[in-house]
Order: sequence, then C-alpha cells, then structure tokens
Amino acid sequence: MGSDKSRRNLAPLELHVPEPRYRPGDEVDFKEIEVPAAGETRRPDIGDGHDDMRDLAYGLVRVLDEDGNAVGPWDPKLDAETLRKMLGAMQLVRAYDQRMFRAQRQGKTSFYMKSTGEEAVAVAATFALQRDDMCFPSYRQQGILIARDWDLVDMMNQVYSNSGDRLKGRQLPIMYSTREGGFFTISGNLATQYPNAVGWAMASAAKGDTRIAATWTGEGSTAEGDFHSACTFAAVYKAPVILNVVNNQWAISSFAGFAGGDQTTFAARAVGYGIAGLRVDGNDALAVYAATQWAAERARTNKGPSLIELFTYRAEGHSTSDDPSQYRSSQEAEKWPLGDPIARLKDHLIALGEWDEERQEELEKDCTERVRAAAKQSEKLGILGHGLHQPLETMFEEVFEEMPWHLKEQLDEMLAENEAADRVCKTR
Repeated sequence: MGSDKSRRNLAPLELHVPEPRYRPGDEVDFKEIEVPAAGETRRPDIGDGHDDMRDLAYGLVRVLDEDGNAVGPWDPKLDAETLRKMLGAMQLVRAYDQRMFRAQRQGKTSFYMKSTGEEAVAVAATFALQRDDMCFPSYRQQGILIARDWDLVDMMNQVYSNSGDRLKGRQLPIMYSTREGGFFTISGNLATQYPNAVGWAMASAAKGDTRIAATWTGEGSTAEGDFHSACTFAAVYKAPVILNVVNNQWAISSFAGFAGGDQTTFAARAVGYGIAGLRVDGNDALAVYAATQWAAERARTNKGPSLIELFTYRAEGHSTSDDPSQYRSSQEAEKWPLGDPIARLKDHLIALGEWDEERQEELEKDCTERVRAAAKQSEKLGILGHGLHQPLETMFEEVFEEMPWHLKEQLDEMLAENEAADRVCKTR
C-alpha cells in the first residue's frame, strides 16, 4: 500500500462538470457535430447479431441529401402517396402544437408541450409500425396519435380537462391515454414507460402474439434507473421491443452532457447491453421510417430488441413553463445542421415531382383550419377555470377494481357534505 508521503506530488483529484458549448448570447456554429453524407451508413441484415453492428451506434443513418434526394441502402423507397400522408401528419402536428400552445397562453389550459422540430421522431416511426403495435410514449410524441388519425377533439378534451376528457381530468394536460389507439398512458415520472414497454413485449411473446412494442424517452432520462432495468430485461429475454432515445440535446435546461452525451453517443448504451443499436438523423423522416421498419422486423422475427438514438433538436422551450433563452443561445435552432423535418420531407416530394410550394401552402392552411374547427368544438365542452367539468366522485372511481372500505367511507362523507351544502344554498 502507498503512503501519504508517496502521494504528495500528485495533483488534487477533480470532478468533471459538463458545460454546454453555447450559452445565451454566444455565436453558434455546431462544428463539433459530425454529419456524414446521406447514404453513407451501411445497412446490416435483419439477422445480423448485435456484435456485428457496433459501428452503427457511433455513426448516423441518413437518407435525404441536401438536394432532397433519397439515397443509400436505408432508402425505404416509399410511394408518393405514403410520403404525402406522412408530410400531412407532420404538418398537422405542428398546427396542433401551435394552437394548443396559444390556448395555454390565453389561459384556457394550464400546461402544454410542443414537439416543434421533432415531428418526424413520432410520425415517421408510427408509419413504420403496424396499427396494433403498442406504443409507450414520453410526453412529446403526440404525433403517434395524429399519425394514427386519432380524433383531434378527443386529444384537445384531454388538454382542456373538460367534460369530454376520457381521463376525467385526472392527468396533467398532454398526458394522453387510449387503449384503442395503442397509446399507453403517459407518465410524468421519467422513463417509467421503458419497463412498461419491455414487460408488455415480453407478455406478447409469452402469449405467442405477433404484436411488438415501441417506446420513446428523452436522452436525459437514460440516466434513470428504469431505463437501465428495462434494457437488462429486454436484452436477457430478447423482448420484441424498440427502445427509442430522443436526443433533442436538452432535458429542460440541462444539456445532453449531464446524461453522458459528452462521453459517447446514446446509441452506444446498446453496446453494453448486447442490444442492436442505431444512431439516426431524427430530422430525416425517411431515415426514421427505415430504422423503425428495420427494428420492427427484427423484433417481429424473434431477433430481439433494438435501441435507436434519434438525433434531433428541441426547437422551442421544454414546455409552456420554460424559457430557453435563459440557458441556451437563441441561434441554436436556426443553426441546427440537420434542418427542419417538415421542410426536408417537403423538398423530397418536390424533387420527386410529387409536390410543389402551392400545395404545401394549401396543406398548411387546411391543417390550421382543421385544428381551429376541432378547438372550437372542444372548447364548447369546457376550458380551464370555467366551472367543474367532472363530478367530484370521479376522484374515487376507476382506481381499484373494487373500491376499498376507507375510500368508500371518504366518498360517502364527501357526498353527504355536498348534499348538506346544497340544502343550505337552497334555503338562502
């Protein structure tokens, strides 16, 4: 053993504290981000083992080049109609986000989270999945529901927590849930959807089903224990699940370095667990589609789980409670080297001769009008501060299969007090 004397010449130990490259007021160039040419990254066979694709966790799968052309082995070769539907869904997500954000600012709801700049992450992935595959989203994947043609009024009812809210006001706005839509209840506790998804996928396999699960979480949430527990179970049991990590560079005001993003890629998490891993241009709808399709086929043919890092950028604030100008440069969004996902898909359709700027303008107007009409219909069922939209007794219902005695006692007490208050009011 060494003595204190032998350590006298050593420098004191230090901790590394991650620092973002750009702060408010800084000039941004993003030179540190390596962006390989579209079509450059190889596409492994579906049956390849995870140890034969370690390099893919450190590269970047890209399909759309700077001229809007789809190139390389990952090109999913989608027909024009599918591309137009995908573009329409992404545009509708953006219009929906803008309307709901404005509604929060107008005091009609308490909270909202936009997915601006990340529309391809949810929409393109959903297009590559089967309609009955189960999705376990985080709180910025409203595009899953919109890609599955879910009713906008139903979604808005949840945001407004009004009388039409299927969750009866029990969830924070934007934390949707619909079994029929294959959309598992969103949780505000980070990364809890990961073990949920793996467990559901394991159950599907145990029953001999053919449906798979897909889940999404932010890069910051990869530091949570639930993320690592889920990866362990997924790897050990080869669960038919797709594990998506949405690396949008920021976890509220903490940049990706605090979750380990300075040391390596988030796709590299897959290597340590023995899971197939891909790092994908999250602003390239065709790359997201192709990677999800590839991972879905692996899962559906018993080749095990895949972890996909979707490299993207959160163009606006974390939520309506956040002001990003306090912690990052205002230039970041415009200087982001991977562009805007909607513009890139639009340019691809134009390059194919299947779209033009006039039709894009009409699409934007149509989406805005559809969202406006849905909001008008939903707001008739109530908005924030305009009375009680759900009976008080719903607080006690649908929590347990059979209501326990102590809750029944509390419910009866509450109903009795309300009845007494009503009698007093009527006598005045």
